[in-house]
Amino acid sequence: MNAKRRPIFFAAALALVAGACAERAGPPADSGAPPGPAPEYVIGPGDSLDIYVHRSPELTVNGLPVRPDGRISIPLVSDIDAAGRTPTQLAREMEERLRRFVIDPNVTVIVRSFVGTSSQQIRVIGEATQPRAITYRDGMTLLDVMIDARGLTRYAAGNRAEIIRRETPTSPPTVIQVRLSDLLRDGDMTQDIRMRPGDTLVIPQGWF
Repeated sequence: MNAKRRPIFFAAALALVAGACAERAGPPADSGAPPGPAPEYVIGPGDSLDIYVHRSPELTVNGLPVRPDGRISIPLVSDIDAAGRTPTQLAREMEERLRRFVIDPNVTVIVRSFVGTSSQQIRVIGEATQPRAITYRDGMTLLDVMIDARGLTRYAAGNRAEIIRRETPTSPPTVIQVRLSDLLRDGDMTQDIRMRPGDTLVIPQGWF
């Protein structure tokens, strides 16, 4: 074979091989349907709300706390249930209440600070630096929870920690053993499990 034509021959052969491999591989596998929209936030006691009534500044209230009984009050609307509703549901209910006093009321509810209902919280009890109830965030992991709780106390038996989980409010609890010390001190990311709303993280005290 002519030496000048040899590189052209090899290039053409490589192109044919690459094309055959591409045909054999086929299209990339389907990664599945796109995730659906996240559920809308449900208001809980302790949340702080901004209530805007369009063209009625005298009825607009900022930083309104949801009382422990789950209710709020604004001018002309007293003792309306807020806990357990989404901001949109609360806004529609307030519009219905205001129709007696305002022509075509338009209400917007914005949650300024979040606590959430108990079913949307993750509770941390025991030997955390700051035991607390934490509002669940989509994709939250055990490491996120421990960052919010400011880590372990010096007395914590982190590797004997447990997550108490219920699939439904009436179902028996499932106990998940977690090794918090390995996660926080040794960087063992196999312990960084996904959390779920309603989980309770129990951190016992060490034996001394």
